[in-house]
Amino acid sequence: MSEKLILTIALLGGTGKIGPGLAMRWANAGYRVIIGSRQKEKAERVAAELNESLGIDSITGMQNEQAAEHADICVLTVNHEAHEESVRSLKDAVQGKIVVDTTARVDYKDPHPPSAPSAARMAQDALGPDVRVVAAFQTIPAHVLKKEVGKPLSMSVLVCADDVEAAEEVVKLARGADLPAYFTGDLDNAIVAEGLTALIMAMNSHYGSKAGSLQVTGIESK
Repeated sequence: MSEKLILTIALLGGTGKIGPGLAMRWANAGYRVIIGSRQKEKAERVAAELNESLGIDSITGMQNEQAAEHADICVLTVNHEAHEESVRSLKDAVQGKIVVDTTARVDYKDPHPPSAPSAARMAQDALGPDVRVVAAFQTIPAHVLKKEVGKPLSMSVLVCADDVEAAEEVVKLARGADLPAYFTGDLDNAIVAEGLTALIMAMNSHYGSKAGSLQVTGIESK
């Protein structure tokens, strides 16, 4: 797989919770980053704010479909309630690409593990075989990503995909954001990551935290 494939990353629905933090980390690492939104003006505003925060000008804002078309890898960061509609609307724009699905279908007010199939499996079925869907970042707290950009975070990214090569590309992408990452099986396993997100949310609520996460031990992230 060519190096070009990881040069431009589109955060689709990237104006929400997790998108801006990932955008900052990837842009700081030298990737070209596009913030996508249903509203172009909103995407441009958030991109400008992130550029100002980092002292750069490499982050751009576009409408979601346009962002997807210009990207090498697309990262879907929409609210779980908008997942199905977003996948359907982006189907044509993401053909031939890797799509990273960060969705965990968990209500933060009443966190419980969702039922199978995983959100990423549903996205793969909807987008078709010419799109390689990878599930990742479900267990990473958005609150932490904007802190100490450029420094490693001690929280692990669980990466699920039917296509192992695509999963390894996303593992590299996570490391580019200073996050250790591990391949954890196919898209059906991603339902476990969604369930773990519910546990993390419950712990954060109980202990009054916004930074709870998971860390893999005993395995070297190569």
